[in-house]
Amino acid sequence: MFRFVATLSLMLAAPATAEVTASAPTSFVIETVVTIDAPRAKVWDTLRSPQLWWSPDHTYSGKSANLYMDAQATGCFCERLDDKGSVEHGHIVYVQPGRMIRMASSLGPLQAEAVAGTLAFKLDAEGEGATKLTLTYVVGGHMRQGGEELAPLVDRVLGEQVKRLKAAAEAPAAPPK
Repeated sequence: MFRFVATLSLMLAAPATAEVTASAPTSFVIETVVTIDAPRAKVWDTLRSPQLWWSPDHTYSGKSANLYMDAQATGCFCERLDDKGSVEHGHIVYVQPGRMIRMASSLGPLQAEAVAGTLAFKLDAEGEGATKLTLTYVVGGHMRQGGEELAPLVDRVLGEQVKRLKAAAEAPAAPPK
């Protein structure tokens, strides 16, 4: 029941503008923009902690707690697997603390394709105490299913992650233990 209510509240949260801005048999581009009612520093800290917001349904281990991000160039958005294995979701290539992180990333099933992806999260202050988050995902290469077919599916998954990031960044700080 709790999971249903949590999912419903995410769906009813302030909408993000999500759009597949381009798609072709060998490529696609997705852009999602959302305003988060939290200061940029808090959004940045939350972004760098994917275990707090990335859906366990879109992990290899089924556990968000296994995710981590080393937010520096050559760092990794990675996941520990229960059998002592690991998965690299993204290889960080650019960091401007508090403003942007960009990674080479072929997410999920795209890892099995001959594609290159670039996933970027850009943060801009929006008024006092709010942050505009822009997620851009550009993918190109050989995709057996084709970019036109994959783009809406990937857009849906990334849209879910952005909603979860927004909810986590807007959540009140946990009381000290």
